[in-house]
Amino acid sequence: MKLVVNFRGVNKIFAKGFCFDKLFWLFMFASCIGAYYEEILNVVKTYVKTKKFTYLVRRGVFFGPFSPIYGIGAVIIVLILGRNKRCVFKTFVYAMLLGGFFEYLISYLQELFLKTTSWDYSNQFLNINGRTTIPIMIGWGILGAFLIHFVYPHFSNFIESFSYKPAKLITILACILMFLNIFISWSALIRQSLRKNKVEPFTFFGEFLDKHFPYSRVEAVFNNMKESNNK
Repeated sequence: MKLVVNFRGVNKIFAKGFCFDKLFWLFMFASCIGAYYEEILNVVKTYVKTKKFTYLVRRGVFFGPFSPIYGIGAVIIVLILGRNKRCVFKTFVYAMLLGGFFEYLISYLQELFLKTTSWDYSNQFLNINGRTTIPIMIGWGILGAFLIHFVYPHFSNFIESFSYKPAKLITILACILMFLNIFISWSALIRQSLRKNKVEPFTFFGEFLDKHFPYSRVEAVFNNMKESNNK
């Protein structure tokens, strides 16, 4: 039963509808799934090429098994496609276009601001400027349709079943920690780019990043990040 009594004695549902709390936990869930998907996929690709099992960390932040890009993608798809009912095929088409656009945009912004790339599909079939491909967009469409029609309804009911007061407190704490995680991680990436261009730190925070997030630590987590050829 979803209705619970909060500390004021009023029946209240936690994370009802398309609210921030529910979308935050969707973001966390998809970020975690995305990180492990990248790592497992890399193990398979490496084994096919070398016949050896090699496990590399593929994360989007320094702390925890999270890849925020997947989380943001899932939230965007649910926000845009989850409000209105439509057939599975239409959801597939819209999710395919959204996923392809999002992947293209992230690749472009990464190259623009960090002068690096984390993927390059230039040698793959039906690629679009090396930033995405039609087959990958089809994959986005399948995942989006599966998320909207099969995963999200159960996920929504599960989140809404939590007791309001403790769930709200945990959400606030988790949100603060994840914000700090992303802020520090992506600041370290920007600082890494500045270091490569011989830019000395001009704030205490820059010195902190140089000390605690040197080249070796950044490259160990973001090991698929390569220098862009279009500087």
